[in-house]
Amino acid sequence: MRLDFVRRRWKTCAAVATLAIATGAYAQSEPPLDPESPMAPLPDLGVDWPDLGKVDAIEVDPDAPATPAIEIADDQRYAVVVTGIEKLSPVVASRFNELSILKEGAGKPANAAQIDRRARDDADLMNTILRAEGYYDANVDTDVVPKDGRLVVTLSVDPGPIYRFKDVNITGLDDAKFGVKPTDAVDADAVIADDAVLREKLSREGYPFAKVTEPEIVINHDSREAVLNMTVETGGKRNFGTIKVLGDDPPFGPKHVQTIARFQPGQVYDQTMVDDLRRALVATGLVSSVKLEPVEGSTPGTADIAATIEPAPPRTIAGELGYGTGEGFRVEASWQHRNLIRPEGAVTFRGVAGTKEQSLGALLRMGNFHRRDQILNGGIVASHKVYAAYDATSLNLNASLERQTNIIWQKDWIYSFGFELVASEEKDFVASAGVQQRRIYYIGALPISLGFDGSDSLLDPTRGFRLSARLSPEISQTDRTFGYVRAQIDGSAYYPVTAQVVIAGRARIGSTVGAAREDIAPSRRFYSGGGGSVRGFGYQEIGPRNVLDQPVGGRSLAEFSLEARVRLPVFGGNFGVVPFIDAGNIYTGSFPDFSGLRVGAGLGLRYYSAFGPIRIDVGTPLARRSGESAVSVQVSLGQAF
Repeated sequence: MRLDFVRRRWKTCAAVATLAIATGAYAQSEPPLDPESPMAPLPDLGVDWPDLGKVDAIEVDPDAPATPAIEIADDQRYAVVVTGIEKLSPVVASRFNELSILKEGAGKPANAAQIDRRARDDADLMNTILRAEGYYDANVDTDVVPKDGRLVVTLSVDPGPIYRFKDVNITGLDDAKFGVKPTDAVDADAVIADDAVLREKLSREGYPFAKVTEPEIVINHDSREAVLNMTVETGGKRNFGTIKVLGDDPPFGPKHVQTIARFQPGQVYDQTMVDDLRRALVATGLVSSVKLEPVEGSTPGTADIAATIEPAPPRTIAGELGYGTGEGFRVEASWQHRNLIRPEGAVTFRGVAGTKEQSLGALLRMGNFHRRDQILNGGIVASHKVYAAYDATSLNLNASLERQTNIIWQKDWIYSFGFELVASEEKDFVASAGVQQRRIYYIGALPISLGFDGSDSLLDPTRGFRLSARLSPEISQTDRTFGYVRAQIDGSAYYPVTAQVVIAGRARIGSTVGAAREDIAPSRRFYSGGGGSVRGFGYQEIGPRNVLDQPVGGRSLAEFSLEARVRLPVFGGNFGVVPFIDAGNIYTGSFPDFSGLRVGAGLGLRYYSAFGPIRIDVGTPLARRSGESAVSVQVSLGQAF
């Protein structure tokens, strides 16, 4: 008896058909009937066709007791009771409840024929489930009786004795490597699980060409024992060989594929490493389909990887629309060629048109640059930004090397280092002169950052913490040349109170050392307020102001946030609310003294999409001052922190 019947998904009703096949309740498919063909003879029927002109009398014994009958009206409602499985594995009841036709229709109107058919089908289903658990002599009786104005359908189960394995024969492999042992119950789940473990173990321990036959169980009903037979052909142990790239015009060659792979030639073959490479190739965005197969290596004892790669369309046109209080409306459009500079050299031309910002730039991103997950970035951007704090027309040239995290492979440690050259004409209020003037700043910076992510999700963390630090030594030249250092530390933590409620907190500390505030370009100072800062306030609203009531920024900042992320048990749990309270301030000194913290509070709405939560936060400042927005609104993808 083969184990094909247990290779199924119990959570689909289609499993019933598979189960029926397993128990022998299976009919071969037949060709369609020809309505014009004559009826087949019935030689063994043994009963003559009746003469309709002559009807024999039927004798009835008047003393015979009447046969009791149950009157079942059409559209009768019923309940289902199953007895006799209380001491069996909970799996029996769980699977029966998931697949039962009676259970599915309980409480709904049904006629007599429907109820009878469902009861017989469920009896067959229960027998099949019991056989999968090792009860091959089970008996299931059905009974239908009226009670309290409705019918009660009872399945009485007598599981009988459990069958056990007498022998486990794994030909071609040491039996000790298989989990099922003699004297174990004939449990289909255990056999399937151990079969899967065996196949995975072979593929991970250097046997890419191993062949394992389907488990075969031979039942002896007289002794109530079974024998499990399997055959394993290992195909010989192999190490990784070379990578061969096939397909029409693949986006990159074998050298770059080897750069992405986490294995090296000569290592013991491990299928999980091959699966990881497949996911990484798809994640480049340059592959529409990829097939990785082990083939006999050119070097004896190795298995080469044949990679058949079909390229994806390399060009993308994208757009984005957003709004933020203090930042205004913002429209972004971009054109990208993801493999213009091979391999993985994405070139993007990007433009922004908004009420507060306009920009045009070209960006280069070299993915998996010389090593897995390492990114080379470069860009040149011309921009014009008009905010309450400053009006700046700038040209920015930058490059960086970074290790990025992403939603497919979220990494613990990330880093970035590079350079930035800026030429910017900015309007600023000069306090010493009491006037506004435009000055040109030439700035060179060497930013470096390091971060640790101990959270469980990139876009929607529910537990763990994050910590990051950024340091940027800078040289600035206006009417004189001077240097300073900007530093910022960010930390956040997440604690699940229940499955639906997460408490999240954030802190940010920033500092600038080495120059006076008036000497630093307005665009390089610290500001606070807005969707990624202190919600409830508009962008750059928090902090010291000049005599024209304009924010002037500062050399240091402190910010704190606390919120409760509550998923609502409606609409499939896809919506949530987030009450929040934020606090922060900007300081003129090099280090924050945490005085005069401004507080904002509000409520957010979350829609949990397949890509991550989409958030809308609406807040208001507490103890609002003249000129500050009464309400601020932010919309974005992902949680606030």
